[in-house]
Amino acid sequence: MSAEATNPATAGPAVPPVPQALTASAAPAAPRRKARPRIDLRRLGRAALLGSATRDKLPDAIGHVVEAHRAHHPDADIEPLRRAYVLAESSHRGQMRKSGEPYITHPLAVTLILAELGAETTTLTASLLHDTVEDTDVTLEQVREQFGEEVRYLVDGVTKLEKVDYGAAAEPETFRKMLVATGNDVRVMSIKLADRLHNMRTLGVMRPEKQARIAKVTRDVLIPLAERLGVQALKTELEDLVFAVLHPEEYARTRDLIAKNAARPGDPLAEVAEEVRGVLREADIPAEVLIRPRHFVSVHRVARKRGRLRGTDFGRLLVLVNEDADCYAVLGELHTCLTPVVSEFKDFIAVPKFNLYQSLHTAVARPDGQMVEVLIRTHQMHKVAEAGVVALGNPYAPAPESGASDAPANGASPAEGERVDPTRPGWLSRLLDWQRAAPDPDHFWSTLREDLAQDREITVFRPDGGTLGLPEGATCVDAAYAQYGEDAHACIGARVNGRLATLSTVLRDGDTVQLLMGQDPASEPSREWLDHAHTPAARIAIQRWLATHPGGGTGTGDDAGAAGPGDRGSVPARATAARDGEATAATPADAPRPRRADVLADRPGAAVRLAGCCTPVPPDEITGFAVRGGVVTVHRAGCAAVARMKSLGRAEIGVRWGDTAECRVTLVAESFGRPHLLADLTEAIAAAGAEIVSATVEPPSQQRVRHTYTLQLPDASHLPALMRAMRDVPGVYDVGRAQHQPPAS
Repeated sequence: MSAEATNPATAGPAVPPVPQALTASAAPAAPRRKARPRIDLRRLGRAALLGSATRDKLPDAIGHVVEAHRAHHPDADIEPLRRAYVLAESSHRGQMRKSGEPYITHPLAVTLILAELGAETTTLTASLLHDTVEDTDVTLEQVREQFGEEVRYLVDGVTKLEKVDYGAAAEPETFRKMLVATGNDVRVMSIKLADRLHNMRTLGVMRPEKQARIAKVTRDVLIPLAERLGVQALKTELEDLVFAVLHPEEYARTRDLIAKNAARPGDPLAEVAEEVRGVLREADIPAEVLIRPRHFVSVHRVARKRGRLRGTDFGRLLVLVNEDADCYAVLGELHTCLTPVVSEFKDFIAVPKFNLYQSLHTAVARPDGQMVEVLIRTHQMHKVAEAGVVALGNPYAPAPESGASDAPANGASPAEGERVDPTRPGWLSRLLDWQRAAPDPDHFWSTLREDLAQDREITVFRPDGGTLGLPEGATCVDAAYAQYGEDAHACIGARVNGRLATLSTVLRDGDTVQLLMGQDPASEPSREWLDHAHTPAARIAIQRWLATHPGGGTGTGDDAGAAGPGDRGSVPARATAARDGEATAATPADAPRPRRADVLADRPGAAVRLAGCCTPVPPDEITGFAVRGGVVTVHRAGCAAVARMKSLGRAEIGVRWGDTAECRVTLVAESFGRPHLLADLTEAIAAAGAEIVSATVEPPSQQRVRHTYTLQLPDASHLPALMRAMRDVPGVYDVGRAQHQPPAS
């Protein structure tokens, strides 16, 4: 933008040495497939302008742009580019950059950056015009009349971004606008990133304090946005330029390390590259094997991680193939013929990153112990890895088979004015949703900064086969709000990889998450969920609910759903106080002594008692043992106490069921804590025709609550239906017969 644009890096006393050195020694990118000379992205700023051209002749000043554009789009119509250049050059004529260069060099350089990345013609046309509406007399209506609504839309979006104030006080609203502009059309942010890259390249004539301010904004917001849009080519160079401005000493040391490594005789990366080429030739796999030097920030990170750097640490090998299947074939050959470092393997083809990135990552070890990282991808994957959304072309064009009539007029939704973007990254859609829900700009800004600080996203799977993209460190709370939005207030638990887990459980890449939802419309989130929520969507939804319900959210999310005065229904049990750490018991107020199922023992006259540890009921297989006082205790045959009795040498006594079907049984219900749970369970028990003899609710632990009920049934055959009814209560995930150890006899 004009307020920050300066002279391209030229020799002269006004340009500080650090950016100059960066320009001269930046790590070269991997060569393209086509055997044409690579155009230096920094070169165009120094190009001489030839003035206006005749109407039908292509101006020489945009020859580099056209050459780069046709390398990606051989059949592109360059007439819009010619007309856009003529309009931009005539409009900016007489305007100069801070060092005296004609201003037109800036939009030309920005457009060349995008052309090198493979942007389509509409984006390049808008890029040439991106400063005309802000800095000249050209109007948006004129742009629309000459170039169409699509170009006008992009120019307007970039112009709005140029007008925002980058001061600290304006940051929240500034970046809310940036996010909305990006969501409405990702090409707006593509132009903005290229614009910032050229301005960063030519930052040398700025005052040091202004250089630092621009570099910090670039570091905090624009670089993370470039990462999320997948535009690695822009992101890596922006990182190096910011590194040079904000950390000049460390940058200088890193530059010296790279220079010393380049001066060493022999290149271990070249040796391994030749070995890999031989392996793939022998396997008859057509592939390109390239050495991909690390950029400055990457070398600096590796140096901090590993300490002393070795030759293979200054770059990686890039293997480019034609088909997805060839990627795995290459991987197999490398792991067979070379020594793989298995811990370094990552498959981003089967599970792409959130920014469209796909590649296989592996590493092989040399005999001298040096490790060589290898990236394996197709040519198309490589194009997307470098250019991200820029390589997608026009994502708003209608599908060829559907026809233009199927697309909304002007590519915009009549209702809200937003574009229909089938390629919009999932993270961007989520950010657009929560930025609308953010209660204020400051809250939006803080959550945006937190989200952008996440440099890795994980993918978790739903039981139905769907996926959820979440930032690294996300919990089951985040998964619930990502899947259900504000309906996640009713979430009562989760299963992770088939096992019960608390909502605070941190998820890992590839986990399968089943969220257990309650049916109570009055369900509410817990304040403690905020401690476990890492995504903006979850935190904002919880905070909005708490803000509108000042007295709500008192549950911890780990509490038992103890009955209270406001519970639905009544609890047919009298609660008795318990000492801290003990269970809370409940017994009927005036319950008559219930009858028990008849049991006949092979010891005439002996008293028979059903064991409380397993509470046998007809038609369980049972056995008996004599205890003190001549009493025969009856256990289920599978009870753990039976083996203990036998080990003590106690003789078994034959027992069998009598004719009476009425029985008493102890059931244990495992549940997640939620309001009204105890009331709902007792209602279900009563509806099944059972009487509660006693009830125990243990103190909650890790969101899980254990209920123990001793119940009297009129008929033992009712037991399966009773257990099913208890399991159907929302929040209850298991009901079983009591299996605790009996007290010492």
